[in-house]
Amino acid sequence: MRVIYIHQYFVTPQEGGAVRSYYLAKGMVEDGIEVDMITAHNKDYYDLKIIDGIRVHYLPVFYYNYYGFGRRVRAFVRFMRKAKALIKKLPRPDLMYITSTPLTTGLIGVWAKMKYALPYIFEVRDLWPEAPIQMGVVRNPLLIKFLYKLEKGIYRHALKVVALSPGIKHHIEKSSPDTRVFLVPNFADTEFFEPYEQSNIKSLRPLTISYAGAIGRVNALHELVNLAVQAQYHQKNWHFKIMGAGADLPRIHRLAEEKGLRNLTFLPFGNKEAVRDLMERSDVMFISFAHHPVLKTNSPNKFFDALAMGKPIIVNHEGWVEELIHNHKLGVLFDALEPEKSWSLLESFIEDKQAMANARRNARALAENNFSSTIAVKRVLNIINPAKHPLKVNDGVYIQTA
Repeated sequence: MRVIYIHQYFVTPQEGGAVRSYYLAKGMVEDGIEVDMITAHNKDYYDLKIIDGIRVHYLPVFYYNYYGFGRRVRAFVRFMRKAKALIKKLPRPDLMYITSTPLTTGLIGVWAKMKYALPYIFEVRDLWPEAPIQMGVVRNPLLIKFLYKLEKGIYRHALKVVALSPGIKHHIEKSSPDTRVFLVPNFADTEFFEPYEQSNIKSLRPLTISYAGAIGRVNALHELVNLAVQAQYHQKNWHFKIMGAGADLPRIHRLAEEKGLRNLTFLPFGNKEAVRDLMERSDVMFISFAHHPVLKTNSPNKFFDALAMGKPIIVNHEGWVEELIHNHKLGVLFDALEPEKSWSLLESFIEDKQAMANARRNARALAENNFSSTIAVKRVLNIINPAKHPLKVNDGVYIQTA
């Protein structure tokens, strides 16, 4: 079987970032599927690399997080055009597996289906265009109407759709009732990310609360800064770390300086090993998003890595991730709208050694039983070829946890 896998932002564990596509493509290769990954890089030339059996085609399409809406759209369109040109040259696949974001990657699938009768599975990582609309990035009524129509068309033409959270699945089923939608959330490499037992000198250092990931407006990291302010005010022996890069990093830096924080350290963007090292040295991980309804459906990578590491978790927003944390006693919700109440809950949780120990144990168990890369790969292979990979596990393995 031959599959063309399209992900504009494909990265490997060595590069760092969202490595879901690497693990899924690697799982396909290990199952005997020939995989051509079409992606992009910030170079002015085409390149082809064989990475763990995956033929990775790097198209010359520049893209940076600091790009404004217009430049981003131009990059999306350019990638779409170059991907189409490459598909014409590649051997005909049996199937295309296409992942968002951006939504425009789905148009490649529609084009391939209409022109070459190629079936495609579309994977939805977040709700686009709903996210930029709710965040005020897209305001033109005609453009909004057009984008919604585009979204429905991509779902309607897809052979199947893979959703990364229950909320995303519900949205797609509501907007496109005839579409077959399957739930495969993000996951963790439970063999790479393992609980790390620290020595007795751990008690001599501050309790460490860390964030790792993108630093954009959508991540609302000013709330972590404000939490550090509260900790410093209450003279807590807590230290905060932020690892990552993004357009909002300068603003968060300035805010920390203005607040006179002595308990916050900034670390550069790191690869998979650097993230693991940070988590090993951390007691609690912080998961953060801005307070837009659409962001409640997110499936953040670092949440699942934290589960695998057996780390208690602080989350700043409601949604299915917060429900997992609450139902499985993994940590606490820190609501910026109720800072005093949230502070009291957080303080009580962190000072309760038994609650912290239970959270560590529960997190690892949840990762192993529900959110390992092995489970996700089996689920995707079942979606691609159910006859070859019959699987009794259905969406309930995820829904029952939320």
